[in-house]
Amino acid sequence: MKTSIKKLLEDVRDGAVPVEQALLTLKEAPFEDIGFAKVDLHRPVRQGAAEVIYGAGKTPRQIIAVLGVMARHGQNNAIITRLSPEAAQEVNAAFPIEYHAEARLGLVGSFPKPDGIGRVVVATGGTSDIPVAEEAALTAQMLGNDVLRLYDVGVAGLHRTLSHLDELMSASVIVAVAGMEGALASVIGGLVDCPVVAVPTSVGYGASFGGVAALLSMLNSCASGITVVNIDNGFGAGYFASMVNHMEVKK
Repeated sequence: MKTSIKKLLEDVRDGAVPVEQALLTLKEAPFEDIGFAKVDLHRPVRQGAAEVIYGAGKTPRQIIAVLGVMARHGQNNAIITRLSPEAAQEVNAAFPIEYHAEARLGLVGSFPKPDGIGRVVVATGGTSDIPVAEEAALTAQMLGNDVLRLYDVGVAGLHRTLSHLDELMSASVIVAVAGMEGALASVIGGLVDCPVVAVPTSVGYGASFGGVAALLSMLNSCASGITVVNIDNGFGAGYFASMVNHMEVKK
């Protein structure tokens, strides 16, 4: 993924942007203090993507104010995670958003054209894991990735997983989302040659301890190439998968 600073330098090299204009852009404040928040305006420079707004605990007015700052600085695409339907309705009155209730995700702007090195596959153990998986999939899409969803392919019916071997083996990175005992990540990790991001979910009966059982299973996986994010952290998995899918060869 090309960061905005790299793009700016390339534009200077190619004569599309004057040196003085580029210098002014670099001198701009790295954040804007609006009292209750310091909006990180240099996030695209450092990481290649704008700051993501965590919606839980913020009022709609606060979210609207942060979006306003981002828009004034040309950051017209934004992701709002853990956004309630009520807050989404109020935010939408000020900034048109595409709200995905299942994932509790609000998206400002449109999906960019995929520019990753390959495809991100998001797989779930069961249908109950889909809300977390959708948070991962939509995040990855908003960050410029081609995403394939493989839902309800858990190990309780292993033939369901094996019927998608071609898609799994051709992926650039896989997000494996599962609750209960969290075995899906280990099975997939033992089949493919790409990184696997394991996402434990809070789906399960009493002894699953709200996802802790799946988390520990994934952390203790004997399959190589698996990294694990926090319980129900679909956003973190989608973001990490996007970073993997945008890695450039460093010479």
